[in-house]
Amino acid sequence: MDTTFIWIENIMRTYINRIIYSISLSATTLFAQDLEDLFFGDDSSLDIATWNIEWFPKNDQVTVNYVTEIINLLDLDILAIQELDDTTMFDQMLDELPAYTGYYQSSWFAGLAYIYKTETVEINDIYEIYTTSPYWNAFPRSPMVMDFNFMGENYYIINNHFKCCGDGILDYDDTYDEENRRYTATNLLKEHIDNYLPNNNVIVLGDLNDNIAESPPNNVFLEVLNDSMQYRFSDLEIAQGNSSEWSFPNWPSHLDHILITNEMFNGLNNFDVQTIKIDEYLDGGWNEYDQNISDHRPVAIKYSINSDASYDINNDGIINDADFIILLSFIMNDNGLIDLADINFDSVVDIFDLLLLSDFIHNM
Repeated sequence: MDTTFIWIENIMRTYINRIIYSISLSATTLFAQDLEDLFFGDDSSLDIATWNIEWFPKNDQVTVNYVTEIINLLDLDILAIQELDDTTMFDQMLDELPAYTGYYQSSWFAGLAYIYKTETVEINDIYEIYTTSPYWNAFPRSPMVMDFNFMGENYYIINNHFKCCGDGILDYDDTYDEENRRYTATNLLKEHIDNYLPNNNVIVLGDLNDNIAESPPNNVFLEVLNDSMQYRFSDLEIAQGNSSEWSFPNWPSHLDHILITNEMFNGLNNFDVQTIKIDEYLDGGWNEYDQNISDHRPVAIKYSINSDASYDINNDGIINDADFIILLSFIMNDNGLIDLADINFDSVVDIFDLLLLSDFIHNM
């Protein structure tokens, strides 16, 4: 080969490599993320996360400082927590979060808690289920239910921390088998919802300590997965996908889940779910996160409240003159069901709601 050609080729390779390095360096600078860049919530959606916070506070006041900043940045409406240990420091943290308040059981504390935004979340009740001794095997920590309203709609969250560990084999004959205990817990939650909340917007979340994407016969969530008309794991694609998106990187697995009922995945509303990789916003990466915050990443759901849904008065999936006529009839007859059509969420259904509906139909 001509030495001149080789010389030119080497110069070109060096030049190209420098360009590639320059582009790479620029991209790193351009896309570098700081903790201040972290965000999730917005004003037009119900934003909820589950977070095993690893016996908060893992590193005392350092952890409190991190978590306070993270909660402010994520701008969630509700955060369901597992492994809260020090309630005094938890209360101190809440004092630094003026937009939020918190809740945990004081009588028999098992590490479950809620933090929620007082301006957007109206609490009706918070209580535990399956608290008596026959259920302690399935639920080492009793599920904590939050009954709340958000933008005029009622929802239920059931916060959980299932039994950990096991050998990966579901033994139906051994009630003390870890997989069996998670299997039983899952089915008891399904039974509770089917019996007591069959037509409600229900979100079951928490550190469920098992893989929803596992193949039968060892999938402890099989009964729920098979009832796909009524239930959906919103994070199933995450569990089936790349391990980089999983919630528990130390033993790469996806253990933290958000299950929703059909009232939330049918109709006009939609949702998005993601593992929030806070570690990628820290200079020290995963090591900094694991040492100071938790060994679990939060998993969050953004449930978009489609404003169009409030215009669909008869809930037929179509917004047209029929909805206008029904609303007009409600207003003229002072119907008792009138609150179903409070389009502007001012707690009164009147001519102003009718005008909003008229404008919406006219502009379609």
